[in-house]
Amino acid sequence: MTANIIYRGTLRCEAKHLQSGSIIETDAPTDNRGKGDRFSPTDLLCVSLATCITTTMGIKADDMKINLTDTTVEVTKHMLPDPRRVAKIEVTLNMPSTLQLDEKDKIILERVGNNCPVTKSLHPDLEINIEYNW
Repeated sequence: MTANIIYRGTLRCEAKHLQSGSIIETDAPTDNRGKGDRFSPTDLLCVSLATCITTTMGIKADDMKINLTDTTVEVTKHMLPDPRRVAKIEVTLNMPSTLQLDEKDKIILERVGNNCPVTKSLHPDLEINIEYNW
């Protein structure tokens, strides 16, 4: 088992990661009767994609002796109303300005990011746009 989840009422859930004990709370978004005080479940889906891309690139970069520290990532979620679902996720990775890579290394890292486990786990109808700013 990965996590235990408790519904706390008022559209809030608390998820406890069993290995580390860390806790994440979720709220329904304000456009779906929630308070928007925490990440929504669909926000976490998008954040999972963005952090998976970044993490898998970081693993490969470490193997290549490339330091991606201080890379920043922006993620934007686009919803559809009926059925209510995430229609598109936009991920923009901004690499540190001090990072100087040749085209071959950039291509390798982008391929790794584009094929992270979360990307491969999402439905093909979900539009995913990933932009790499080197």
